[in-house]
Amino acid sequence: MVNARLGWLIVAAATTLAACSGGSNSGSSSGTSPPPPQSTPDSGCNGFCANASSFLTQADVQTIIAQAVNEAAAQGKPAVIAVLDRVGNVLGVYKMAGAPDTIKIQGQRPVTGGLEGLDVPPELGAISKAGTAVYFSSEGNAFTSRTAGQIAQEHFNPGDATAPAGPLFGVQFGNLPCSDINTRFTSGTGPGSHRLPLGKSPDPGSIPLYKAGVPVGAIGVSGAKPFYTLDANAEDRDRDIDEVIAVAGSYGFAAPTDRRADHITAGGLTLQYANTEFSELAKNPTTAPPFSALTAASGNVIAVPGYADAIILSGTAFGQPASGIRADTTDYPGLDAFVVVDAGNNNRFPPRDGTDGASALKAAEVRTLITEALKVALHTRAQVRMPLGSHAGETVVISDTNGVVLGMARTRDSLVDAIDVTTQKARTAAFFSGAYAAADIQSAAAAKYLKASVNVAAGKVDLSTIGQSVPANYLPAARNFLGNPTAFGDGAIAYSLRAIGLLSQPLYPSGVPGAPNGPFSLPFDQWSPFKTGLQLDLAYNQIALSVAYILNQKGLALTIDGTPLAPAPTVANPKPLADVGASCTGIARLPNGITLFPGSVPIYRGATLVGGIGASGDGSDQSDLVAFLGLSNGAAVLNNGLGQAPAAIRDDTLSPLGARLLYVQCPQAPFIDTNDANVCGGK
Repeated sequence: MVNARLGWLIVAAATTLAACSGGSNSGSSSGTSPPPPQSTPDSGCNGFCANASSFLTQADVQTIIAQAVNEAAAQGKPAVIAVLDRVGNVLGVYKMAGAPDTIKIQGQRPVTGGLEGLDVPPELGAISKAGTAVYFSSEGNAFTSRTAGQIAQEHFNPGDATAPAGPLFGVQFGNLPCSDINTRFTSGTGPGSHRLPLGKSPDPGSIPLYKAGVPVGAIGVSGAKPFYTLDANAEDRDRDIDEVIAVAGSYGFAAPTDRRADHITAGGLTLQYANTEFSELAKNPTTAPPFSALTAASGNVIAVPGYADAIILSGTAFGQPASGIRADTTDYPGLDAFVVVDAGNNNRFPPRDGTDGASALKAAEVRTLITEALKVALHTRAQVRMPLGSHAGETVVISDTNGVVLGMARTRDSLVDAIDVTTQKARTAAFFSGAYAAADIQSAAAAKYLKASVNVAAGKVDLSTIGQSVPANYLPAARNFLGNPTAFGDGAIAYSLRAIGLLSQPLYPSGVPGAPNGPFSLPFDQWSPFKTGLQLDLAYNQIALSVAYILNQKGLALTIDGTPLAPAPTVANPKPLADVGASCTGIARLPNGITLFPGSVPIYRGATLVGGIGASGDGSDQSDLVAFLGLSNGAAVLNNGLGQAPAAIRDDTLSPLGARLLYVQCPQAPFIDTNDANVCGGK
């Protein structure tokens, strides 16, 4: 049974739409003083403005860094500044003299373990912040890491203890450094989307960068404050010094005003963009000394092992083959579809046959399902994109039950983060619906929570184990919670991602004060956004190992619990500790981890599970619609027994603690050009 209530999930609509008057190359659209006020036009862009000239030049990157350094110096807060292009290439990282060598991850909750308390280099935070801002932005919307933090926490708005979880709950553990989907730095720039060292960031301190209405990159700042954290109270207007510096750097490259998150609402709440405007800066960005005037006394461009060399680069142009995302020419005619390509301009994820036996999906079926899902997206009213009347921007992925990606395609200007997270979505639905889920979880290694004592002067890092969490221990709790002693080991229930997300929240039902935790979450008094439960525990060891690799590559010897782990690099032994591989969990079906916000359902051939379909890039209800209705419509075209899970085995037949699980939640009247309502009902 399908629940079609709009509920509290994203139902965004623009609150202000300025007259359409085109864009400029600089595009700073917030009034600023001491700089003179600038116009605030609608850019006029709806996905078609990006072209081969839409990229950050080396001179642009230098200007952005110089403006940020100027403000940080005026504030007396040295920081690390990173600039990325739209697909995550790191174009430059600048560490100011006096900036800290490490910052501490702190989720503002009194808990230990997980990523809480882990010391990390600030450049990792700066890269993840910038990546979050640009991966979450498009020609139709401009979001920041502050926006991400607002919509990813246990309450929406954060600080309202009676509110349900954010519409993108758990999104921070996407684009992880161990993902098999994200690409990796070798030299220069390359096709994306690229991995982020700490995943997506909920910490304020990043701003997307625009030229002529087109997102071309983002600036991220970290280290001006001593923590990598989040805003746990959206009701106040805190002043975050990392964010102040990022705003200064963005001058001349600001998003059009009506595309900013603070001109978009979700569930009746205005989203957050930044709590600093140009008028509140200590220095006029236009008077910043040029980058060429910066000396070693000011700081240096630094290398970040696995992410960047110590140089300034120009970015790639989004939508061109070099970016890794370009127009489809083969598989999805007439749909204005885009595909993800490698350095040779080859589609990385063309439709292919499944790998899981006689009932496996066929390439032609995959192509049909993705085609029908894209058609739904093009028909669906966007919830977080301007101008009003735009269609939803979605990426669609199909996975088989082994976690193999059988196909991926995108609508024009879809969010870049969706390349990785939509794959997580498809895999998560297929995983938890299978009879193999319990055994795979039981096979996962214990997450060993670490504390790092970093002594740069002594050239060493002492890691110590402060606790551990065994993924297998979540299974008895889940089975007791659901009243089924064989749950997740019998394949008897088809689980959507919406349901798995509900089972992974620290309050069940979501938003009920004092409620118990879902079985895949930790109890609320042990939980934080950096210590979530099964989602983090499956990937924790590889995230921590990635940080250890970077610390080692910075010339530091490592010990763990008093035992040598890796000596400092030498010419003869340049990589004593290897970088993490392309698997976050050690579970073959979940190489890039799991995600917890809606937008995927399992695929069945009759009563046989054969995979999952995921969609992401707009509101959560819209993504549910694209995945679910795309599967139904594709099944109708194929008419061969492929399609939805039988209604009798869907998770919405279950009511743990008296609160029914949801399978999908589609918008009531979702389409641009018809008044059709309850379009998911009965399917």
